[in-house]
Amino acid sequence: MAALIDHAILKPELTDAEVDADLDLAARWGIFSVCVRPSDIPRSVARLAGTPVATGTVIGFPHGSTSTAAKVAEARRALDDGAAELDMVQHVGRLRSGDVAAVEDDIAAVVAVAEGRVVKVILETAFLTDDEVVAASKAAERAGASFVKTSTGFAGGGATVHHLRLMRGAVSPAVRIKASGGVRGLDTLLEMRAIGVDRFGTSATDVILSDVQRLVETGATSGETDASSY
Repeated sequence: MAALIDHAILKPELTDAEVDADLDLAARWGIFSVCVRPSDIPRSVARLAGTPVATGTVIGFPHGSTSTAAKVAEARRALDDGAAELDMVQHVGRLRSGDVAAVEDDIAAVVAVAEGRVVKVILETAFLTDDEVVAASKAAERAGASFVKTSTGFAGGGATVHHLRLMRGAVSPAVRIKASGGVRGLDTLLEMRAIGVDRFGTSATDVILSDVQRLVETGATSGETDASSY
């Protein structure tokens, strides 16, 4: 279960001490990665050295409306600082304007500078119609993205099963799905995992994995779902 989680450390008000505490939590659980603010990448890489936890960051966050050149420069600096994965926000306004080609080009430019590293495209599904969710997912795949991701967690809406099903159906098996925003409990994670979600962005890592640990230790199940099967 820990290998499914990207622990989010993105709130703008976090102090250095609070960031360090979250990094230590990630190391303690041995999760897949943390997703930190761009300015915290060097701190994260240094503090997590010797652990299996990767450092990821965000690009064009949280609105996605910076220029493509700015996103490329931000991505290049993040990679130079040691980021292993990039979660970029698509240009939501362009997508809603129907300019899918511009959205695709924007993503492709970041994918190119990533040079094979994982790029996740945040759709910000709370702002989109179903048709726009599908169009954005397909554009991300054409642009070479590794993942499509639901949300920043800063737009007043998070991941829903409905949107995740749309995303999973819109892209090929080569593109993975990340649910982010509102994933705060084990039951929610298991429900989303069952429909094909590959990674979860959450700040509730300790709560979720503590629940998993209790289930393992007691041999119990969460609702009707056996956590051991995931």
